[in-house]
Amino acid sequence: MDAIDLKILALLQRDATLSIAAIGEKVGLSQTPCWKRIQRLEADGVIDRRVAVLDPVKLGLGLTVFVSIETADHSQEWLQRFADTVSAMPEVLEFYRMAGDVDYMLRVVVADMQAYDAFYKRLISVLPLKNVTSRFAMEKVKSTTALPLPAPPKATRHLPELAPALAAVGE
Repeated sequence: MDAIDLKILALLQRDATLSIAAIGEKVGLSQTPCWKRIQRLEADGVIDRRVAVLDPVKLGLGLTVFVSIETADHSQEWLQRFADTVSAMPEVLEFYRMAGDVDYMLRVVVADMQAYDAFYKRLISVLPLKNVTSRFAMEKVKSTTALPLPAPPKATRHLPELAPALAAVGE
């Protein structure tokens, strides 16, 4: 990826509704080369998908819960069954297998405490769990979907052996 690809990615992370013409103008490309770069980034899996980011509070989903899970069973069969079940629960927005003192971490979004209680009861009825700890978010301080992009690659000189000599003469 070069500097133009990174600029395209930064723009799309901020607003995926930008037209190809607008993106091209901002990165210094015409529409066709810009579109080809975006298609390549999608084909390479760098751009996973383009989605709308919704406001959960305006949809009546004002409670975010971080759920830590410990299990006594670490078999592949148990993990597959657990992963399939939890992945099918629409309230679970993120699901991670962890290293350390917790085996799994979920980010769950629901309407209220009553909705979380119903979710919790479904969760613990699926498979035996050693420990489930719920942490309730009181305030969202920062939320972004934009990944920190690496710095663009530095341009290399075509004749690196001349660089010190050119610098000495002020060129």
